[in-house]
Amino acid sequence: MHRKIGEILLRKGLISEGDISRTLEIQKTDEVRRRFGEILMDGGLAEEGIFSALSEQFDMPIIELKDFPQEIPLEKISFSFLEKNLILPLEIRNNVLKIAVGDPTNTEGIEALKASFGYDISVSLAKRTDIIQHLQLLHGSRTAVMQRVMEDVTEDDIKGEILTGEVSHLRDLAQEKGIIQLVNLIVENAVKDRASDIHVEPGEISVRVRYRIDGLLYEKETLPARMYSAVSSRIKLLSQMNIAERRLPQDGRINVSTAGKEIDIRVSTIPTVYGESIVMRLLDKETSFITLEELGFDRVILDIYEDTIKKPYGMILITGPTGSGKSTTLYASLDRINSAEKKIITIEEPVEYLMTGINQIQVRPKIGLTFASGLRHIVRQDPDIIMVGEVRDMETAGIAIHAALTGHLLFSTLHTNDAPGAITRLMDMGVESYLVSSTLICVMAQRLVRRICRHCRVKQPVSEEAMKKLNYNITDLWTGEGCEHCSGTGYRGRIGIFEVLPINDSIRELVMKRATVKEIKDKAVSLGMRTLREDGIEKVKKGVTTIDEVLRVTQVEM
Repeated sequence: MHRKIGEILLRKGLISEGDISRTLEIQKTDEVRRRFGEILMDGGLAEEGIFSALSEQFDMPIIELKDFPQEIPLEKISFSFLEKNLILPLEIRNNVLKIAVGDPTNTEGIEALKASFGYDISVSLAKRTDIIQHLQLLHGSRTAVMQRVMEDVTEDDIKGEILTGEVSHLRDLAQEKGIIQLVNLIVENAVKDRASDIHVEPGEISVRVRYRIDGLLYEKETLPARMYSAVSSRIKLLSQMNIAERRLPQDGRINVSTAGKEIDIRVSTIPTVYGESIVMRLLDKETSFITLEELGFDRVILDIYEDTIKKPYGMILITGPTGSGKSTTLYASLDRINSAEKKIITIEEPVEYLMTGINQIQVRPKIGLTFASGLRHIVRQDPDIIMVGEVRDMETAGIAIHAALTGHLLFSTLHTNDAPGAITRLMDMGVESYLVSSTLICVMAQRLVRRICRHCRVKQPVSEEAMKKLNYNITDLWTGEGCEHCSGTGYRGRIGIFEVLPINDSIRELVMKRATVKEIKDKAVSLGMRTLREDGIEKVKKGVTTIDEVLRVTQVEM
């Protein structure tokens, strides 16, 4: 039976009886459920005191930072698992794995390690801060890891491809150990950096690898040009593409498990002067649905939008450029109105996230299942609500309009700059103005702006230049200084800004008259519509984003 840590600390003279009583009282109401020692450390007790008491309590030898290994003795081990469980593998000898732990009460992590690798476990105690610091040192030196992997790819692995270009040789290249590790590392790094896309772009003397993080591209790795064919062959093999075909664009898909996540990767290749440009879009299957509030809807916009999506029939369009979060908004909208009383069917390309209680269809053009043909059959399935991934042509628009006319609530997306632009875009496609006015009940435009990192957020004075740019009176501005949490960018994550245009009688009259975008917009603003720029400014005032971000995504309004 282990003695209580409070008794040991009391005997050592590091705390008093009063400290024990206060700590126990805090534990009773502590929402985070911190341990006894954690509360004491938060209250000012040095980690060394807790450390020595834990060593005595659990009868564990102590290991110092200077005795930590320079590399992990286990090949296939997740750093996130080690950090989460405060475990540092030290060495393997005679089928015994020696580890250091920062939390001796966490037996689950130790048992998981034993079950995964089959070694007997010998446990020592080390300071939590030392373990975290050392794991970050070993794992954080990403450049060094990438360099080691590239050095492992020998000339023998990749030579001959330029001369032969044979399919069998390309396939062999793709299965070399070094190339497999390199491609795995690129994907793993992208997931850890929260990237949405990986761009592999061949040049004359090097291959540039860039990650899109929070909407912007960052150059992360540079590979020698000689390695390109091996890397591209590996990616194409995983994507089930034709390895030998380099003249035509191709699309593929990879399912991987990395960093404890199931990732669905959509791969696209297109031929360029120096080889095929490859883009891999990463979709985290386990990502929980974001609510409309988390997307960035404030009370004003949410009241208007919620009132619209609860109507029994009509068409709702979400507009914006590629990557502006339209699909996420559609999913959040369906999630908000999903219930056992309603049948919801979607047709998408691709199905990005699986939703419980909703029938989702994947577009397959090769076998004739397009948006238009799928939508035509969906209507026969007696749905209440339909979601069409995108209105791309007159055929799809016509069937969607018909579905909205016949008592269905239909959601879809369009590529336009603002909400009023969607109305004229439909008519330009060939939809009659009377059909648009009678079916369309709401159009919402949106953009994504980067959130200021909450770890390094600071106030800054408002410059006259910024005030002139915006023509708004703002007293306080916030910015991110850059820290380890945001990789020095000052931003972490994104939030939406929105422009919601409910179609009322005044707007319908303008639609029937085939009014211009400017006329519709002026009328909507006079009726109280908040523009994208104005919604962005509201988020600047609240310290959520910066003026530069709002200007970046709303330049079209200037």
